Amino acid sequence: MCGIAGFWDLTSATSDAEAVLHRMMEAIRHRGPDDSGQWLDPDSGIALGHRRLSILDLSPEGHQPMVSVSGRFILIYNGEIYNFCELRQEEEARGTRFRGHSDTEIMLAVFERYGVVEGTKRLAGMFAFVLWDRVERVMHLGRDRIGEKPLYYALCKGTLLFGSELKSLKVHPAWNGQIDRGSLALYLRYNYVPAPRGIYTELRKLEPATILTVSVAGAMSTTTYWSLTEVVQQGMETPLSGSDDELVDQLEARLRRTIAEEMLADVPLGAFLSGGIDSTTVVALMQAQSQRPVRTFTIGFQDESYNEAQHARAIARHLGTAHTELYVTPEQARAVIPKLPMIYDEPFGDSSEIPTYLVAQMARQHVTVALSGDGGDEMFAGYERYSLGRRFWRALAPIPMWMRRGAGKAIQSVSPSAWEVLLAPAQRGLPLRFRVPLAGDRLHKAARILSMSSPDTMYRTLVSNWDPPSEILLDADEPGTWLSAGPDLPRVSLVERMMLFDSRTYLPDDILVKVDRASMAVSLEARAPFLDHRVVEFVWRLPLRLKLRGGRSKWALRAILDRYVPRALVERRKMGFGVPIDSWLRGPLREWAESLLAPSRLREEGYFDPEMVWCKWQQHQSGTRNRQYPLWNLLMFQAWLSG
Repeated sequence: MCGIAGFWDLTSATSDAEAVLHRMMEAIRHRGPDDSGQWLDPDSGIALGHRRLSILDLSPEGHQPMVSVSGRFILIYNGEIYNFCELRQEEEARGTRFRGHSDTEIMLAVFERYGVVEGTKRLAGMFAFVLWDRVERVMHLGRDRIGEKPLYYALCKGTLLFGSELKSLKVHPAWNGQIDRGSLALYLRYNYVPAPRGIYTELRKLEPATILTVSVAGAMSTTTYWSLTEVVQQGMETPLSGSDDELVDQLEARLRRTIAEEMLADVPLGAFLSGGIDSTTVVALMQAQSQRPVRTFTIGFQDESYNEAQHARAIARHLGTAHTELYVTPEQARAVIPKLPMIYDEPFGDSSEIPTYLVAQMARQHVTVALSGDGGDEMFAGYERYSLGRRFWRALAPIPMWMRRGAGKAIQSVSPSAWEVLLAPAQRGLPLRFRVPLAGDRLHKAARILSMSSPDTMYRTLVSNWDPPSEILLDADEPGTWLSAGPDLPRVSLVERMMLFDSRTYLPDDILVKVDRASMAVSLEARAPFLDHRVVEFVWRLPLRLKLRGGRSKWALRAILDRYVPRALVERRKMGFGVPIDSWLRGPLREWAESLLAPSRLREEGYFDPEMVWCKWQQHQSGTRNRQYPLWNLLMFQAWLSG
């Protein structure tokens, strides 16, 4: 795991290129504190830089930038190639000889033999790379299939800038960023700026499974070398056959092989363990293949509505892992907030960024690599919106639109706080795992969905934060996205369509951004076995009944876990990975938030309607509406803007 940065001055006008590159690399030192390297070609105007976090082949033979044996290619890359042993054996059988044992050498050999696009197709792993081709005189920027590793780029004043994080680009003298109000509208809706857009007009994020090729004339073209939409379609057309038990066996075997590959490291390795289905599955299969106790990590909170540490501890004890937990005080959690704009570079509104950073920080004190359960929800129908959305739409579709709209207005005529009071007696009579948090707000969201004309529109409403963003954003039109267009997949069910939407948007642009920035901020490599593309392709061929059955998600993973962990340890309501932002905004964060949302400040900045924002703030303070998520979204932009 590393960080990459550099530039290509297509005008060859950059002076002091080595010093400029050094500043770009220093901006991402946290991604690679163990080593650094530079490669410059003044005649071509190219500067490539690399910061190294040593994981495999700790010797100097793994140093980057690395030149291919023929001298044709120069490569900088960030990530891990999990099938590098297999690729190495293939190359050695053809007579290739290697200097060291790094996967960087393997990538170069594969590019030499197959070319960039076909070579990239042979790589299994998480990666972002920049490759200079001295023969063709073109530069290739590539990114892994799911989007685990980031790659920003921008063309500013005739110079192509690129890097693992935006902060590298911003220190280059050619940088001239201007906030893109269209991207800001998308951020307000989704909590993140979706790729390929960036928060600045000049900025772009390379999309997953994409190779960008740039010529000496500055012409840019993209190649998509893998398509998740096609994987989903093929999964529907060629489903796996066999009994449920046989398919679960095959899934377990596939996951065991993938996890074994991802456990390869020349440094200490462990895993995040929340106590949920996904992380428990990963840890159980790790421990089953390890000769020593696996290091596991979790954080806990004193507020029981946000705390899963006791469940993780029980699972760790049963599996026999070497478990470490940290109970975080509210003061410790809130102390992370000032760091967030610097960590994330762009505005980022997912409040689980706070506990994610804290657990990564704790794990880094003991290990350099940590496996996670990320992707399990998207692959195995884990989010509540899948089952609820299917039931809701089935019930909704036969009802005439006029009747739906009338029912929606009736629900919205009662405030969310009043609904909370009305529903309180019924909620108290239910077991804790069946109680619905923020029931009044959820009812109001359901009321809005009643008037939706299609399942795609319903999904977009479910995942929207500010809907529409124009409610508070001034002078901006919301641009279209892949999600708003929607793919043409007639054979895919509503649940599978929602899973695809999440896997294509929310997963790479929210979840994986959160994990990458939080972990790399403390120089920790995070690996996600569920997101190996071979696992993804296999899982999409599994019938939906192995993912969602009888209202219970992740059926196949639960079946695997039954072989390792007593069911009672993992059967409980999903809590998520959050912090009590709602009460913090009414208490210890109130002064900070009010300074950022002050009407005079908003008027001066000119992005948001001050009266509308202040109205939402007052609703939250009075308790008439819980506005924690849209307000946090807004506050993270304001904190980023002032940083």
